[in-house]
Formats: sequence, structure tokens, C-alpha cells
Amino acid sequence: MRIQLIVFMFLRTILNTAHRMVYPFLSVFARGLGVSLETMSVLMTVRALLGTTSPIFAPIADRRGRKFGMLTGIVIFTIGVGSVVIYPSFWTLALALMFAMVGKYMFDPAMQAYFGDRIPYHRRGTALAVTEVAWSLSFIIGIPIVGFLIDRFGWSAPFPFFTILGFVIFFIVWKMIPSEDSHHEPASNSRDAFRAVLTSAPALAGISIALFASSANELVNIIFGVWLEDSFGLKIIALAGASAVIGISELSGEGLVALTTDKLGKPLALTIGLIGNAFAALLLPFIGQTQFGALIGLFLFYITFEYVMVSHIPLMTELVPSARATMLSLNVTGHAIGRAIGALFAAYIYQQFGFLFVALIAVVFNLLGLFALWKMQKGN
Repeated sequence: MRIQLIVFMFLRTILNTAHRMVYPFLSVFARGLGVSLETMSVLMTVRALLGTTSPIFAPIADRRGRKFGMLTGIVIFTIGVGSVVIYPSFWTLALALMFAMVGKYMFDPAMQAYFGDRIPYHRRGTALAVTEVAWSLSFIIGIPIVGFLIDRFGWSAPFPFFTILGFVIFFIVWKMIPSEDSHHEPASNSRDAFRAVLTSAPALAGISIALFASSANELVNIIFGVWLEDSFGLKIIALAGASAVIGISELSGEGLVALTTDKLGKPLALTIGLIGNAFAALLLPFIGQTQFGALIGLFLFYITFEYVMVSHIPLMTELVPSARATMLSLNVTGHAIGRAIGALFAAYIYQQFGFLFVALIAVVFNLLGLFALWKMQKGN
């Protein structure tokens, strides 16, 4: 299990880098493709909304097995990024981002369910925190590499790199994960699994936490690269460096989860994370008057958000154990809707009202997440 957790951490780093590389370089992609920032924002909204289709596909892991679900996600990811290699354009970029999203949202719930089947609940927070290190490594390692490639060879340069790595991931999962799985009893049909989740008030409240927290995060995600470029004139390599700072903050958040979440209890840890993220969002516009202050503010915002997300996942794995992959895929839908909301309004709010209003609305979403957590604990 330890070896598999570490291997999957690195595999997910690749998938997460492809998913996240648009954020720091949003204006760079827009210039390279000859489109406006608003057009890219709409594309990000559509991509996030596409993530809401994950419940259609992800329950395959409950019916056909965890390995089949992971491999299917990787195939979709590889087809998407490979389309840009064949014909670089705005439309193939859109296809790549959407297929990479669907592939990731099939792969992640299947992987989390695979480990959820095998690791006891009282140790699951620490174990899944290991795989979530991939989220921070994508910004610490992956985004600087992507920035180097874009700076040297143009906006489409990362896509051949990701296409090759897609084949590598497929081979590793195919060899490492057993086809016969004694830890999982396949569901007879998806309808029963969906019914079990959608009739559970705690499960629906848990999904709402994902929606609100991701809305808050995406508002800042979409804008932080543009904000840094507008405020301080940061260029491609500098933006990659700023992304590495965010990655370090996320790694710190994942480390805190591994050390504290199982000991504190998942709900208390989640409460601390949501309150901390609200304070960090409120602080960000005020200490972000200098480049150093902006990086400190982003560090605090992302470390608290990562603490929320990584504490949230093990909590969700145990709400409906009989339909674990379906539960996790619907949780992904909550994240996807939240990201769509944030992406849809981020550019408009920033351009019309400034970064302060972006941060204030992020605070509101975090407070809504706290309310959803209270409802989940009440169980009705």
C-alpha cells in the first residue's frame, strides 16, 4: 500500500499539472491563441461544467472495478491532450482541457475508492493525504516545467509531453493494479448507488461543502495570474515561480492534514480549514499591495484551502460506504459546479470591481461551506 500510494502520488501529479496549467498562464494562452480573457474564462466555465458529468462515468468503478475506471480515465485524458499535438488551435485546446477534466474526474474517484476499500477509516486521512500531495507537486514541479516549455517553444509545447506521459501512466496502472479485486463487491447497477447517495442528507450536505469551497477557490484561481501580471508585471517564468510558492503552501496543507486530521477528527479539521480560508481571502487584498505580500497572501489562501480539501475527502469516503465511488464522483460534481460558478464570474468581478470584491465573495462562499458542514453533522 505504501509503495502504491507514493506511485499514485506521482501519477496524479502529471494529471493535475495538465489540469492546473491554465490558471497561472491564462493570459499567456489567451494571447497565444488570439482570444480575449473573457473567452478563456468562458472556456474554463464550460470545462468545469463538464466535470458535472462525472457521475455518468465514474460509477463504472463501482460496477466494472477500480482498475477499469482508472484506465478508462487515462485513455480519455490522453486522447484529449493528444488532439493539440495533431492540430494546435483554440478548439483543440478546448477539447484537451475538457477531456483532461473528464479523464481526471474518472480516474480520481476510482483511485480514492480503491484505497478506501483497503485502508481503515481511522488511517484513511493520512493515507489519502499522501496521494493529495500530487496537487501541490503539480505547482511545485509541474507548472515550472510547463512554464519553461511555453517560454521556449510556445503555448502548445506542453501537450506532446503530456501525451507521452499518458501512455506511461496507462502502462503503470495496468501492471500495478490487480484485475481481480477481493476488496470490492461490484454493484449490480448504478441506480441503487445513486439512490443511496441522493437520499442521504449528510451526503448531500457534504457535496455542498465541496461546491462552496471550490467556488471560493476558483474565484482566486482564475484571477491570481492576471492579478499578479497586472499589479507587478510578472512574466511567464515569474508566474511559474509564483505557482511554485502556491504549490509549497499546498504541500504544507497536505502535511498538516496527514499530521492532524485523523487526530482532530475530520469535521473539526474541516471547520478549522474553512474558517482559515475565509480569513486568508479577507487578508489577501490588503497584504497584496507588494509582490512579497501578495505571495504571502496566496500562500495562506492555498494552504487553508488544501487543508479543507484533503480533510474533506476521507470524510466523504465513509458517508455512503456501499456506493463509495458513486459518492466520490458526486462529490466531484460538487467541486465541478463550484468551479464553474467561480470561473463564470471571476473575470467579470475582477474587471468591474477589482480584486477586493473577488476576495469578499470568496469569504461568503466559505461561510456557506461552514453552514453545509453544520447541516451534515446534524444529519438532516
